[in-house]
Amino acid sequence: MPRAGSLLSYMSVFKARLKSAHNQRTMSGNEHDWLALKPQEPSPSQCCGGGCKPCIYDVYEKELAQWERAKAKQDKSLLMEKKEQSNNSELNPDTFTAFSISSVEQLTEDTYQYRFELPGNSSLCLSLGQHIVLRGAVNGLEVQRAYTPISPGNAEGYFEVLIKHGELLMLASGTGLAPMLPILQSITDDEEDETFVTLVCCFPTFDKIYLKPLLQDLARYWNIRIFYVLSQETSLEKLPWSYQENTYTGRLNEGLMKTILNSCRRRPFVLICGSPVFNEDMSRYLKAAGIEEDSCFVF
Repeated sequence: MPRAGSLLSYMSVFKARLKSAHNQRTMSGNEHDWLALKPQEPSPSQCCGGGCKPCIYDVYEKELAQWERAKAKQDKSLLMEKKEQSNNSELNPDTFTAFSISSVEQLTEDTYQYRFELPGNSSLCLSLGQHIVLRGAVNGLEVQRAYTPISPGNAEGYFEVLIKHGELLMLASGTGLAPMLPILQSITDDEEDETFVTLVCCFPTFDKIYLKPLLQDLARYWNIRIFYVLSQETSLEKLPWSYQENTYTGRLNEGLMKTILNSCRRRPFVLICGSPVFNEDMSRYLKAAGIEEDSCFVF
């Protein structure tokens, strides 16, 4: 993205962590409460990779040091020394500013134009070549990405950005997971790729899931979600708690397929890889759900 020196502008719709600290400042000073207030280390998906000054990791280190000082003195009021989020159109590189989305227009199948409101007739007042970083929550993860506004530099009362989203649904059985991984990694390695991906992994039991650490790392990205379907498991209670919410027991049938498709943001392009029987079943379920053949690819 274009930049102007080291000066970058930041913005967001909300800042949940600061609000949480404010709401809990009167809580007792036990260890559990302090851990709840501890800043969360950013995941790789939260860094825009644009060389921001400060980077999200710089902000994290600053907030962590402040938390450690407050904890050492057992004084939660010290957490409120953070600079409150601005409510006007003035942007600065040290804090996020809240703006409201006034409209979203779909331009193509995967491209949307977002318009944000500015108070009064104010302008962003960006210099030539500067960009902004948008921050928000997607699938429970805090995400930020750099964008160059497409609205005129002197636009009053608003600014606009283009955001492009594609969506993939990957259905993999057993070793059928293998061809999905390079595609996933190419998406996560590309900082400008905003494709949403739902990966459904089908295995007999939890113990037979391949590459658990790699899959867990991939699931940390804001645009990747992973479900497991375990045909021979009968209960989720024996699974690690981190897997229980995104795991189904039994087989991937037509009903579950519709549930997964309904959870997608838009009609996805589907990749299928497994045994011949698995591929045939998935193709049939997708057709019953209204996904045409030209929206599927079978490895």
